[in-house]
Amino acid sequence: MTANGPANEMPGPLAGLRVLELTGEHAQWCGKLMADLGADVIKIEPPGGQETRKLGPFLDDQPGPERSLHFWHYNTSKRGVTLDIAKPEGQEVFRKLAATAGLVLESFPAGYLPELGLGYESLSADNPGLIMCSVTPFGQDGPWRDYQTSDLLHLAAGGQMASSGYDVEDVPDAPPIAPGGGNAWHIASHYAYIGIMGALYHRDFTGEGQHIDVSAHEACSLTTEGAIAIYLSTGEVVRRHTGRHASADMSPGIQHATHDGGFINTTRSGSNLNGARIKVLAEWMDEHGLAQDLLDEKYQDPAVIEESGQHFADVLKNFFANMPLVEAYEGGQERNFPWGAIRTMGEIVGDPHLEDREFFVPVEHPELGKEFTYPGPAAIYNASPWRISRRAPLIGEHNDEVLGGEVGLSKTELEGLKKSGAI
Repeated sequence: MTANGPANEMPGPLAGLRVLELTGEHAQWCGKLMADLGADVIKIEPPGGQETRKLGPFLDDQPGPERSLHFWHYNTSKRGVTLDIAKPEGQEVFRKLAATAGLVLESFPAGYLPELGLGYESLSADNPGLIMCSVTPFGQDGPWRDYQTSDLLHLAAGGQMASSGYDVEDVPDAPPIAPGGGNAWHIASHYAYIGIMGALYHRDFTGEGQHIDVSAHEACSLTTEGAIAIYLSTGEVVRRHTGRHASADMSPGIQHATHDGGFINTTRSGSNLNGARIKVLAEWMDEHGLAQDLLDEKYQDPAVIEESGQHFADVLKNFFANMPLVEAYEGGQERNFPWGAIRTMGEIVGDPHLEDREFFVPVEHPELGKEFTYPGPAAIYNASPWRISRRAPLIGEHNDEVLGGEVGLSKTELEGLKKSGAI
Protein backbone atom coordinates (compact mmCIF):
# COMPACT_ATOMS: atom_id res chain seq x y z
CA MET A 1 0.00 0.00 0.00
CA THR A 2 1.30 3.42 -0.89
CA ALA A 3 0.60 6.38 1.36
CA ASN A 4 1.74 9.95 1.83
CA GLY A 5 4.66 9.62 4.20
CA PRO A 6 5.47 6.41 6.10
CA ALA A 7 3.17 3.42 5.73
CA ASN A 8 0.04 4.16 7.70
CA GLU A 9 -2.65 1.57 8.17
CA MET A 10 -5.09 3.80 10.05
CA PRO A 11 -8.49 3.80 8.32
CA GLY A 12 -9.53 6.87 6.35
CA PRO A 13 -12.60 8.89 7.40
CA LEU A 14 -14.80 7.14 4.82
CA ALA A 15 -13.66 3.60 5.65
CA GLY A 16 -16.60 1.20 5.63
CA LEU A 17 -18.50 3.00 2.88
CA ARG A 18 -18.92 0.99 -0.30
CA VAL A 19 -19.48 3.09 -3.42
CA LEU A 20 -20.51 1.84 -6.86
CA GLU A 21 -19.22 4.34 -9.39
CA LEU A 22 -20.77 4.39 -12.86
CA THR A 23 -19.38 7.62 -14.19
CA GLY A 24 -16.87 9.02 -16.64
CA GLU A 25 -15.46 12.52 -16.76
CA HIS A 26 -18.63 14.08 -15.30
CA ALA A 27 -18.11 12.77 -11.78
CA GLN A 28 -15.11 10.43 -11.53
CA TRP A 29 -13.35 13.20 -9.55
CA CYS A 30 -16.03 12.83 -6.87
CA GLY A 31 -15.29 9.11 -6.75
CA LYS A 32 -11.57 9.77 -6.36
CA LEU A 33 -12.18 12.17 -3.47
CA MET A 34 -14.00 9.42 -1.60
CA ALA A 35 -11.65 6.59 -2.59
CA ASP A 36 -8.54 8.42 -1.39
CA LEU A 37 -10.32 9.04 1.93
CA GLY A 38 -10.85 5.34 2.48
CA ALA A 39 -14.17 4.49 0.81
CA ASP A 40 -14.31 1.20 -1.08
CA VAL A 41 -15.07 2.67 -4.51
CA ILE A 42 -15.81 0.03 -7.13
CA LYS A 43 -15.58 1.53 -10.60
CA ILE A 44 -18.00 -0.22 -12.96
CA GLU A 45 -16.94 0.03 -16.60
CA PRO A 46 -18.44 -1.48 -19.75
CA PRO A 47 -16.60 -4.54 -21.07
CA GLY A 48 -13.49 -3.30 -22.84
CA GLY A 49 -13.15 -0.27 -20.60
CA GLN A 50 -14.51 3.22 -20.23
CA GLU A 51 -14.25 6.05 -22.79
CA THR A 52 -12.06 8.11 -20.46
CA ARG A 53 -9.28 5.57 -20.98
CA LYS A 54 -8.89 7.10 -24.44
CA LEU A 55 -8.05 10.55 -23.06
CA GLY A 56 -4.42 11.60 -23.14
CA PRO A 57 -1.74 12.29 -22.29
CA PHE A 58 -0.48 8.72 -22.39
CA LEU A 59 2.49 7.01 -20.80
CA ASP A 60 5.51 7.53 -23.09
CA ASP A 61 3.09 9.09 -25.62
CA GLN A 62 1.85 5.62 -26.57
CA PRO A 63 -1.99 5.48 -26.57
CA GLY A 64 -3.65 2.55 -24.92
CA PRO A 65 -6.53 1.86 -22.51
CA GLU A 66 -4.12 1.10 -19.66
CA ARG A 67 -1.77 4.02 -20.42
CA SER A 68 -3.98 7.09 -19.99
CA LEU A 69 -2.45 9.38 -17.38
CA HIS A 70 -5.81 11.17 -17.25
CA PHE A 71 -7.50 7.92 -16.23
CA TRP A 72 -4.72 7.11 -13.78
CA HIS A 73 -5.13 10.39 -11.91
CA TYR A 74 -8.91 10.37 -11.58
CA ASN A 75 -9.24 6.75 -10.53
CA THR A 76 -6.70 6.20 -7.79
CA SER A 77 -7.61 3.98 -4.84
CA LYS A 78 -10.56 2.44 -6.71
CA ARG A 79 -11.20 -1.18 -7.55
CA GLY A 80 -12.55 -1.96 -10.98
CA VAL A 81 -15.02 -4.39 -12.52
CA THR A 82 -16.58 -4.63 -15.96
CA LEU A 83 -20.32 -5.02 -16.37
CA ASP A 84 -22.77 -4.36 -19.19
CA ILE A 85 -25.86 -3.16 -17.36
CA ALA A 86 -27.80 -2.94 -20.62
CA LYS A 87 -27.96 -6.75 -20.65
CA PRO A 88 -30.47 -8.51 -18.39
CA GLU A 89 -27.77 -10.69 -16.85
CA GLY A 90 -25.66 -7.59 -16.19
CA GLN A 91 -28.64 -5.90 -14.51
CA GLU A 92 -29.10 -8.87 -12.23
CA VAL A 93 -25.47 -8.71 -11.14
CA PHE A 94 -25.72 -4.96 -10.58
CA ARG A 95 -28.73 -5.39 -8.31
CA LYS A 96 -26.73 -7.83 -6.21
CA LEU A 97 -23.87 -5.36 -6.01
CA ALA A 98 -26.22 -2.51 -5.12
CA ALA A 99 -27.61 -4.54 -2.24
CA THR A 100 -24.12 -4.46 -0.67
CA ALA A 101 -23.46 -0.76 -1.30
CA GLY A 102 -24.00 2.40 0.72
CA LEU A 103 -23.83 4.71 -2.28
CA VAL A 104 -24.32 4.60 -6.05
CA LEU A 105 -22.60 7.44 -7.92
CA GLU A 106 -23.71 7.69 -11.55
CA SER A 107 -23.66 10.12 -14.46
CA PHE A 108 -25.81 8.47 -17.11
CA PRO A 109 -28.28 10.62 -19.05
CA ALA A 110 -31.36 11.50 -16.99
CA GLY A 111 -33.83 8.63 -16.94
CA TYR A 112 -31.44 5.98 -18.26
CA LEU A 113 -31.12 3.86 -15.12
CA PRO A 114 -34.87 3.91 -14.34
CA GLU A 115 -35.51 2.71 -17.90
CA LEU A 116 -33.33 -0.31 -17.11
CA GLY A 117 -35.15 -0.93 -13.85
CA LEU A 118 -32.07 0.24 -11.94
CA GLY A 119 -33.30 3.61 -10.70
CA TYR A 120 -33.25 4.71 -7.09
CA GLU A 121 -36.79 3.57 -6.32
CA SER A 122 -36.05 0.07 -7.54
CA LEU A 123 -32.65 -0.34 -5.88
CA SER A 124 -33.68 1.20 -2.56
CA ALA A 125 -36.60 -1.20 -2.24
CA ASP A 126 -34.05 -3.88 -1.35
CA ASN A 127 -31.63 -1.49 0.37
CA PRO A 128 -33.56 1.29 2.19
CA GLY A 129 -30.39 3.00 3.39
CA LEU A 130 -28.97 3.32 -0.12
CA ILE A 131 -27.89 6.76 -1.28
CA MET A 132 -27.79 7.45 -5.00
CA CYS A 133 -26.09 10.54 -6.41
CA SER A 134 -26.91 11.30 -10.05
CA VAL A 135 -24.70 13.88 -11.79
CA THR A 136 -26.12 15.13 -15.09
CA PRO A 137 -25.68 18.27 -17.19
CA PHE A 138 -29.04 19.84 -16.30
CA GLY A 139 -30.63 17.62 -13.67
CA GLN A 140 -33.26 14.87 -13.71
CA ASP A 141 -36.13 17.11 -14.83
CA GLY A 142 -36.85 20.48 -16.41
CA PRO A 143 -36.93 21.68 -20.03
CA TRP A 144 -33.14 21.29 -20.53
CA ARG A 145 -32.96 17.78 -19.11
CA ASP A 146 -32.08 16.06 -22.39
CA TYR A 147 -29.82 18.73 -23.88
CA GLN A 148 -26.35 17.68 -25.02
CA THR A 149 -23.49 19.54 -23.39
CA SER A 150 -19.77 19.89 -22.80
CA ASP A 151 -17.36 21.35 -20.28
CA LEU A 152 -17.05 24.47 -22.45
CA LEU A 153 -20.82 24.95 -22.61
CA HIS A 154 -21.20 24.73 -18.83
CA LEU A 155 -18.48 27.29 -18.21
CA ALA A 156 -20.19 29.64 -20.66
CA ALA A 157 -23.76 29.10 -19.48
CA GLY A 158 -22.74 28.96 -15.83
CA GLY A 159 -21.01 32.32 -15.97
CA GLN A 160 -17.35 31.40 -15.46
CA MET A 161 -16.30 32.57 -18.93
CA ALA A 162 -18.02 35.91 -18.45
CA SER A 163 -15.55 36.56 -15.64
CA SER A 164 -12.43 35.04 -17.24
CA GLY A 165 -10.20 36.83 -19.72
CA TYR A 166 -8.05 39.93 -20.08
CA ASP A 167 -8.20 43.65 -19.50
CA VAL A 168 -8.99 45.53 -22.70
CA GLU A 169 -5.74 47.41 -22.12
CA ASP A 170 -3.84 44.11 -22.42
CA VAL A 171 -5.87 42.44 -25.18
CA PRO A 172 -8.34 44.69 -27.05
CA ASP A 173 -11.65 43.01 -27.87
CA ALA A 174 -10.50 39.88 -26.00
CA PRO A 175 -13.05 37.06 -25.96
CA PRO A 176 -14.15 35.31 -22.76
CA ILE A 177 -11.88 32.41 -21.87
CA ALA A 178 -12.73 28.99 -20.47
CA PRO A 179 -10.35 27.57 -17.90
CA GLY A 180 -8.92 24.25 -19.05
CA GLY A 181 -8.85 20.89 -17.34
CA GLY A 182 -12.55 20.05 -17.13
CA ASN A 183 -13.43 22.73 -14.58
CA ALA A 184 -17.19 22.26 -14.96
CA TRP A 185 -16.90 18.56 -14.09
CA HIS A 186 -14.75 19.38 -11.07
CA ILE A 187 -17.34 21.90 -9.87
CA ALA A 188 -20.15 19.37 -10.32
CA SER A 189 -18.10 16.69 -8.55
CA HIS A 190 -17.46 18.93 -5.58
CA TYR A 191 -21.14 19.75 -5.17
CA ALA A 192 -21.94 16.05 -5.51
CA TYR A 193 -19.38 15.27 -2.82
CA ILE A 194 -20.84 17.89 -0.47
CA GLY A 195 -24.35 16.52 -1.04
CA ILE A 196 -23.15 12.97 -0.39
CA MET A 197 -21.51 13.97 2.89
CA GLY A 198 -24.79 15.56 3.99
CA ALA A 199 -26.75 12.46 3.01
CA LEU A 200 -24.34 10.20 4.91
CA TYR A 201 -24.73 12.37 7.99
CA HIS A 202 -28.51 12.20 7.65
CA ARG A 203 -28.41 8.42 7.27
CA ASP A 204 -26.26 8.05 10.39
CA PHE A 205 -29.14 9.50 12.43
CA THR A 206 -32.19 8.20 10.56
CA GLY A 207 -31.09 5.12 8.64
CA GLU A 208 -32.70 6.65 5.56
CA GLY A 209 -31.11 6.84 2.14
CA GLN A 210 -31.97 9.42 -0.49
CA HIS A 211 -31.52 10.33 -4.14
CA ILE A 212 -29.27 13.36 -4.77
CA ASP A 213 -29.93 15.14 -8.07
CA VAL A 214 -26.84 17.16 -9.10
CA SER A 215 -27.05 19.52 -12.06
CA ALA A 216 -23.66 20.56 -13.44
CA HIS A 217 -25.26 23.73 -14.79
CA GLU A 218 -26.67 24.74 -11.42
CA ALA A 219 -23.36 23.91 -9.72
CA CYS A 220 -21.51 26.17 -12.15
CA SER A 221 -24.11 28.92 -11.80
CA LEU A 222 -23.52 28.91 -8.04
CA THR A 223 -19.75 29.23 -8.49
CA THR A 224 -19.24 32.64 -10.09
CA GLU A 225 -17.80 34.27 -6.95
CA GLY A 226 -19.14 37.84 -6.70
CA ALA A 227 -20.50 38.28 -10.23
CA ILE A 228 -24.15 37.44 -9.55
CA ALA A 229 -24.20 38.94 -6.06
CA ILE A 230 -22.77 42.23 -7.35
CA TYR A 231 -25.30 42.39 -10.17
CA LEU A 232 -28.26 41.61 -7.92
CA SER A 233 -27.25 44.13 -5.27
CA THR A 234 -25.90 46.99 -7.41
CA GLY A 235 -26.94 46.31 -11.01
CA GLU A 236 -23.29 46.44 -12.07
CA VAL A 237 -21.81 43.84 -14.42
CA VAL A 238 -18.32 42.70 -13.49
CA ARG A 239 -15.60 43.02 -16.11
CA ARG A 240 -12.85 40.58 -16.94
CA HIS A 241 -9.37 41.36 -15.66
CA THR A 242 -6.00 39.90 -16.51
CA GLY A 243 -5.00 37.27 -13.97
CA ARG A 244 -7.25 38.43 -11.14
CA HIS A 245 -10.81 38.48 -9.91
CA ALA A 246 -13.43 40.02 -12.13
CA SER A 247 -14.84 43.21 -10.65
CA ALA A 248 -17.08 46.09 -11.61
CA ASP A 249 -14.27 48.60 -11.23
CA MET A 250 -10.89 48.82 -12.95
CA SER A 251 -8.85 47.14 -10.23
CA PRO A 252 -5.03 47.40 -10.18
CA GLY A 253 -3.08 44.56 -11.74
CA ILE A 254 -1.70 41.82 -9.50
CA GLN A 255 0.54 39.81 -11.86
CA HIS A 256 3.95 41.29 -12.48
CA ALA A 257 7.03 40.36 -14.48
CA THR A 258 10.27 39.82 -12.59
CA HIS A 259 13.83 40.71 -13.58
CA ASP A 260 14.66 37.14 -14.66
CA GLY A 261 11.64 36.65 -16.91
CA GLY A 262 9.31 35.08 -14.35
CA PHE A 263 5.93 36.25 -13.11
CA ILE A 264 4.69 36.76 -9.57
CA ASN A 265 1.07 36.83 -8.44
CA THR A 266 0.16 39.19 -5.59
CA THR A 267 -3.07 40.06 -3.86
CA ARG A 268 -5.20 42.98 -5.04
CA SER A 269 -2.99 45.91 -4.10
CA GLY A 270 -4.34 47.90 -1.18
CA SER A 271 -7.08 45.47 -0.21
CA ASN A 272 -4.98 43.78 2.45
CA LEU A 273 -2.68 46.67 3.37
CA ASN A 274 -2.68 48.85 6.47
CA GLY A 275 -0.10 51.27 7.77
CA ALA A 276 1.95 48.61 9.55
CA ARG A 277 2.00 46.30 6.53
CA ILE A 278 2.97 49.13 4.19
CA LYS A 279 5.89 49.98 6.49
CA VAL A 280 7.13 46.37 6.44
CA LEU A 281 6.88 46.31 2.65
CA ALA A 282 8.49 49.73 2.19
CA GLU A 283 11.43 48.92 4.47
CA TRP A 284 12.15 45.76 2.47
CA MET A 285 11.89 47.64 -0.82
CA ASP A 286 14.11 50.39 0.55
CA GLU A 287 16.89 47.84 1.12
CA HIS A 288 17.01 47.62 -2.67
CA GLY A 289 16.49 51.35 -3.23
CA LEU A 290 13.05 50.72 -4.72
CA ALA A 291 10.60 52.01 -2.06
CA GLN A 292 9.97 55.29 -3.90
CA ASP A 293 7.74 57.34 -1.52
CA LEU A 294 6.17 54.47 0.44
CA LEU A 295 8.10 55.38 3.60
CA ASP A 296 6.22 58.70 3.69
CA GLU A 297 4.09 59.04 6.84
CA LYS A 298 1.01 59.82 4.75
CA TYR A 299 0.73 56.11 3.95
CA GLN A 300 -0.15 55.46 7.57
CA ASP A 301 -3.49 57.23 6.94
CA PRO A 302 -6.27 54.71 6.05
CA ALA A 303 -7.92 57.25 3.73
CA VAL A 304 -4.71 57.71 1.75
CA ILE A 305 -4.21 53.95 1.61
CA GLU A 306 -7.72 53.47 0.27
CA GLU A 307 -7.15 55.83 -2.66
CA SER A 308 -3.61 54.70 -3.45
CA GLY A 309 -4.22 51.18 -4.74
CA GLN A 310 -2.98 51.91 -8.25
CA HIS A 311 0.10 53.68 -6.91
CA PHE A 312 0.97 50.67 -4.75
CA ALA A 313 0.56 48.44 -7.82
CA ASP A 314 2.87 50.68 -9.87
CA VAL A 315 5.55 50.69 -7.17
CA LEU A 316 5.28 46.91 -6.83
CA LYS A 317 5.52 46.49 -10.61
CA ASN A 318 8.78 48.44 -10.66
CA PHE A 319 10.07 46.55 -7.61
CA PHE A 320 9.46 43.15 -9.17
CA ALA A 321 10.95 44.26 -12.49
CA ASN A 322 14.23 44.67 -10.62
CA MET A 323 14.03 41.47 -8.54
CA PRO A 324 14.56 37.77 -9.36
CA LEU A 325 11.41 35.67 -9.04
CA VAL A 326 12.43 33.37 -6.18
CA GLU A 327 13.81 36.19 -4.04
CA ALA A 328 10.66 38.25 -4.63
CA TYR A 329 8.03 35.68 -3.77
CA GLU A 330 9.95 34.00 -0.95
CA GLY A 331 10.81 37.40 0.52
CA GLY A 332 7.16 38.38 0.40
CA GLN A 333 6.03 35.16 2.05
CA GLU A 334 8.65 35.55 4.79
CA ARG A 335 7.00 38.90 5.54
CA ASN A 336 3.51 37.32 5.51
CA PHE A 337 2.40 38.63 2.13
CA PRO A 338 0.35 35.94 0.32
CA TRP A 339 2.29 36.10 -2.94
CA GLY A 340 3.14 33.21 -5.20
CA ALA A 341 5.32 32.46 -8.17
CA ILE A 342 3.71 31.41 -11.44
CA ARG A 343 5.59 28.22 -12.23
CA THR A 344 5.51 25.22 -14.51
CA MET A 345 4.83 21.74 -13.14
CA GLY A 346 8.49 20.89 -13.61
CA GLU A 347 9.37 23.80 -11.33
CA ILE A 348 6.73 22.83 -8.76
CA VAL A 349 7.87 19.22 -8.38
CA GLY A 350 10.61 19.31 -5.78
CA ASP A 351 9.38 22.52 -4.16
CA PRO A 352 10.67 22.48 -0.55
CA HIS A 353 7.32 23.54 0.91
CA LEU A 354 5.40 20.82 -0.93
CA GLU A 355 8.07 18.26 -0.04
CA ASP A 356 7.75 19.22 3.61
CA ARG A 357 3.98 18.65 3.41
CA GLU A 358 4.58 15.37 1.51
CA PHE A 359 2.25 16.55 -1.23
CA PHE A 360 3.76 14.48 -4.03
CA VAL A 361 3.50 10.76 -3.32
CA PRO A 362 4.93 7.64 -4.98
CA VAL A 363 2.41 5.17 -6.41
CA GLU A 364 3.42 1.69 -7.49
CA HIS A 365 2.35 0.15 -10.81
CA PRO A 366 3.30 -3.50 -10.29
CA GLU A 367 2.26 -4.53 -13.81
CA LEU A 368 4.86 -2.10 -15.19
CA GLY A 369 7.46 -2.70 -12.51
CA LYS A 370 7.65 1.05 -11.96
CA GLU A 371 6.75 3.71 -9.45
CA PHE A 372 5.28 7.07 -10.50
CA THR A 373 4.91 10.39 -8.70
CA TYR A 374 1.32 11.57 -8.17
CA PRO A 375 -0.25 14.72 -6.71
CA GLY A 376 -1.16 13.95 -3.13
CA PRO A 377 -3.39 15.37 -0.39
CA ALA A 378 -4.83 18.86 -0.57
CA ALA A 379 -5.28 18.70 3.20
CA ILE A 380 -3.55 16.90 6.05
CA TYR A 381 -5.79 14.84 8.35
CA ASN A 382 -4.17 14.27 11.73
CA ALA A 383 -6.38 11.38 12.86
CA SER A 384 -8.02 9.93 9.73
CA PRO A 385 -5.46 9.83 6.95
CA TRP A 386 -5.75 10.56 3.27
CA ARG A 387 -3.84 8.14 1.06
CA ILE A 388 -3.65 6.73 -2.44
CA SER A 389 -4.07 3.08 -1.58
CA ARG A 390 -3.57 1.75 -5.14
CA ARG A 391 -3.14 2.89 -8.69
CA ALA A 392 -6.17 3.04 -11.00
CA PRO A 393 -7.63 -0.37 -11.79
CA LEU A 394 -6.86 -2.27 -14.95
CA ILE A 395 -9.85 -3.22 -17.09
CA GLY A 396 -11.85 -5.79 -15.16
CA GLU A 397 -9.00 -6.26 -12.69
CA HIS A 398 -11.24 -7.08 -9.74
CA ASN A 399 -13.98 -9.06 -11.48
CA ASP A 400 -13.09 -12.30 -9.72
CA GLU A 401 -12.44 -10.60 -6.38
CA VAL A 402 -15.64 -8.55 -6.29
CA LEU A 403 -18.14 -10.45 -8.43
CA GLY A 404 -16.88 -13.85 -7.38
CA GLY A 405 -15.50 -13.55 -3.88
CA GLU A 406 -17.84 -10.82 -2.59
CA VAL A 407 -21.06 -11.08 -4.62
CA GLY A 408 -20.79 -14.86 -4.62
CA LEU A 409 -20.89 -15.71 -8.32
CA SER A 410 -19.38 -19.08 -9.12
CA LYS A 411 -16.61 -19.61 -11.67
CA THR A 412 -19.17 -21.14 -13.98
CA GLU A 413 -21.42 -18.10 -13.65
CA LEU A 414 -18.51 -15.75 -14.29
CA GLU A 415 -17.51 -17.70 -17.39
CA GLY A 416 -21.10 -17.52 -18.61
CA LEU A 417 -21.13 -13.75 -18.12
CA LYS A 418 -17.88 -13.45 -20.08
CA LYS A 419 -19.24 -15.50 -22.96
CA SER A 420 -22.41 -13.39 -23.10
CA GLY A 421 -20.39 -10.16 -23.10
CA ALA A 422 -21.91 -9.02 -19.81
CA ILE A 423 -18.51 -8.64 -18.14
